[in-house]
Amino acid sequence: MTAPRHLVAILLLWATAAQADPIAYVSNEKSGSVSLIDVATDKPIGELRAGTKPRGIALSPDGARLYLSDQTANGLVVVNVGRREVEQRIPLGQSPEGIGLSRDGRWLAAAIEETNAVALVDTQAGAVVASIPTTGKNPEHAVFSPDGRWLYVSAEEAAQVDVIDVAARRQVGSIAVGHRPRGIGFTPDGRYAYVACELESTVYVIDVAARSVRTSVRAGEFSNGVVVAPDGARVYVSSGRGASVSVIDTGSNTVATTIAVGQRPWNMALTADGAKLYVANGRSNSVSVIDTRSLSRIADIPVGELPWGVAIR
Repeated sequence: MTAPRHLVAILLLWATAAQADPIAYVSNEKSGSVSLIDVATDKPIGELRAGTKPRGIALSPDGARLYLSDQTANGLVVVNVGRREVEQRIPLGQSPEGIGLSRDGRWLAAAIEETNAVALVDTQAGAVVASIPTTGKNPEHAVFSPDGRWLYVSAEEAAQVDVIDVAARRQVGSIAVGHRPRGIGFTPDGRYAYVACELESTVYVIDVAARSVRTSVRAGEFSNGVVVAPDGARVYVSSGRGASVSVIDTGSNTVATTIAVGQRPWNMALTADGAKLYVANGRSNSVSVIDTRSLSRIADIPVGELPWGVAIR
């Protein structure tokens, strides 16, 4: 049986994309797809159907597997990048949202909204090994510290970040921040974590060892996604209502500049060298590209409907 022409075209684009390096993958929750962007040219190069409402997105360190939380299917979709196919679906719990990978790729954590818990997945075994209750209601993101010891968890109905001991597989504390914490990013040395609190339009800087807030930084309106530069010198924060990205200088913990992007920017990803930032604009159905050297927007790339997050190989 001959495949339909549109399907052949998509597969050819995907095959081409699989050979390119690097690629930005964008989860589109309304269209149930993943858009592919060639980072070298900033051109869309294909689309993959993966799940019904993909939200959280992460790539294995070797780029071989793409992980997506599927909100309506209550599971994790595992895509084999080389074979261009979904190789596994792992049940997670009701309404999974943000996902995070440990630095070595062995562990994946998924924030589970309806059960107020974090599902810990052994990526080698392809199974959930623990469901860890959290204090915050409606968890949004679960992010590993660089050494893999801690998970920081934000929640929509909370004014704190919950701290999970990964080895013990239990919550061991909470750190008070502003209302509705969203994105979380650790500095590369693991000393500090930056947490965007949406209802406060403020980023809280947490001293990880002291487990307390060191300072706070007023950012854009409805602060949301957080990404830390590879050298730790800057933190990028999306502003959902402000349609912009705030650039925080970590040396002074002040906003160095603000860059306009599309409507309702959400989650973001940097290239490995930190030279370009890719911002998912939920209301614009696009990804804005920021040149971090000139601190300017250099492209707007059309993607699927309601893009939620970005992962880059």
